[in-house]
Amino acid sequence: MATRDIRKQIGDLRDKIRRHDHLYYVLNKPAISDHEYDGLYKELKDLESEHPELITPDSPTQRVGGEPVKGFSVVRHIAPMLSMDNTYSSEEIREFDKRVKKNLKADSVGYVVELKFDGVSISLLYENGIWVRGATRGDGVEGDDVSNNLKTIRSIPLKFAGETKKVPRSLEVRGEVYMNTRSFEKINREKERNGEEPFANPRNAAAGSLKLLDPKMVAGRHLEIYIYGIGHCEGMEFKEHVEVLEYLKSAGFRVNPHFKLCRGIEEVIEYCDSWESRRDKLDFEIDGMVVKVNDLAARERLGATSKSPRWAIAYKFPAERAMTEVEDIIVQVGRTGAITPVALLKPVHLSGSTVSRATLHNFDEIARLDVKIGDKVYVEKSGEIIPKVLSVAKDKRTGKERYFRIPAKCPACGSKLIQIPEEVAIRCENVGCPAQIKETVLHFASRDAMDIEGMGTAIVDQLVDKGLIKDYADIYYLEVESVRNLERMAEKSAANLIAGITKSRENELHRLIYALGIRHVGEHSAWLLADNFNSVQRLADAGLEELVSIHEIGQVMAESIYNFFRSKENLKILKKLKDAGVRMAQAKTKETHGKLSGKSVVITGTLKSFSRSQAEDLVRKAGGNPSSSVSKNTAFLVCGEEAGSKLDKAKALGVKVIGEEEFKKMVR
Repeated sequence: MATRDIRKQIGDLRDKIRRHDHLYYVLNKPAISDHEYDGLYKELKDLESEHPELITPDSPTQRVGGEPVKGFSVVRHIAPMLSMDNTYSSEEIREFDKRVKKNLKADSVGYVVELKFDGVSISLLYENGIWVRGATRGDGVEGDDVSNNLKTIRSIPLKFAGETKKVPRSLEVRGEVYMNTRSFEKINREKERNGEEPFANPRNAAAGSLKLLDPKMVAGRHLEIYIYGIGHCEGMEFKEHVEVLEYLKSAGFRVNPHFKLCRGIEEVIEYCDSWESRRDKLDFEIDGMVVKVNDLAARERLGATSKSPRWAIAYKFPAERAMTEVEDIIVQVGRTGAITPVALLKPVHLSGSTVSRATLHNFDEIARLDVKIGDKVYVEKSGEIIPKVLSVAKDKRTGKERYFRIPAKCPACGSKLIQIPEEVAIRCENVGCPAQIKETVLHFASRDAMDIEGMGTAIVDQLVDKGLIKDYADIYYLEVESVRNLERMAEKSAANLIAGITKSRENELHRLIYALGIRHVGEHSAWLLADNFNSVQRLADAGLEELVSIHEIGQVMAESIYNFFRSKENLKILKKLKDAGVRMAQAKTKETHGKLSGKSVVITGTLKSFSRSQAEDLVRKAGGNPSSSVSKNTAFLVCGEEAGSKLDKAKALGVKVIGEEEFKKMVR
């Protein structure tokens, strides 16, 4: 077949698949069976495999693919993504209307009222109708580039609908990624079966899913999206917001149909009130309504504060409450070792669902509420799937209620629980605790810790779930034969993983100390500990006074370090690391005659050529001491882009400030 014919056949198949994606995922009106759709998709994929030179980024086959990423790059939004001010009553909505009319010098204003989705705000950039990238809100100016994850949401068009008559040169589209109730409950059931802590609500589930580093895992979360507006448009003019919404629908975007153009504020309030009682009928969470000025020119005149537009406001629904009985109180172990008490409730209907458990946050909260097993309590659900206990109905007590006793041992592993003074949380410090294992292994293998190539979330999940590892020391006892049968793991990738594990045995001591996951010990303090003790054994033998005497090691961190090495379970894991040949000691390596010998150096802002940890390593190799705080003893401050308060303090103290180029010359 001629290349021209193949190109046409591929183009026709892509158009057909895009049309059926739009019918199924956007309009909810499928026109063909799943079997027929799969046939079209397979035909396209086979043709592209035979002719890879014809694959384009907007092809439907490019939605999910590629290897997991190591992190997200940061991108700048063309127009800032501002957050909205909140209101909680009809009177506050009327006050908003008065301000708008006063600033516009108008007698009446038209508003568009939309559902306030409880999800994650994102921005999608299109150029000439082709999707370029997608990013999270971030700080409003910059966000994480999560394009590969957003591609898995099939209702996001990679290309404008073919019948779109006019396409802007550049268009930044704004939307909300969410997880419907059905998918959320399914994921939480799976987490509970696996002994993992469930997501608190669909918003957290959506946010956590977008931050996964493996797009294939994101695809399995079945995220959805509604588009609610634009941030920037070049090459087209719009006069009204309703016009924007209609255009976005025609271009193939999924726009929620429940928006209404209201001619006055009383109509706005009436529409908001009507949804407060109807929100339970939706298959996704909303926590209020959004009120926007319809006229786009009027929006320009109204402008915005540094954080919020003056032409829009959010009306938050009041939280629902109910009374029920505490049948029992249990404790759960979080991924960071924190022990959380949970009240098991007599089932009660609340916010459209039956709830049977409520978080009590911590043991201080149990004391504050004076809640007992058997108490009648008031519970509230305000955007949270797991509600919270508000108060105890003490007038309902019968005398049969029982106090809850705080456990002395971890319910997951039996280790002694620790509470550091001045901290509310009670924790399990056993790094081999089954409830924490995945998190501790991921931290151990991370780039700034032991930097084990290929040891990502998907691999760690399988290693733990299949019982191949029970703590991070077990990593060093893995063999090619034991890992090559894992999903997405062939002979070569298995060999590469084992090679990465082997290489990490010789890492510098400060990397190992940071990798151990000692609470409060970051990269900088791990280096201080390595430099002062030179071995894990010497660090383990150190007393509290010796630890506190080290500059920048405070009382809280010292107690955390001391407790870590008093855990029998942790000592067993350390022995396994030693027996596996992991480097547990170092010679005195600090350069005493370098260019920065004896000098305290602080780094602030973002450097172009180095990460913060890389820059601090260069300071150490030159004999200096990288510090996290500016003082009169600071030799100089290295200032990168977007420096914060450290720069102001350095100027106030008269500390020398240098740029990145001068710093590079010093340490070259």
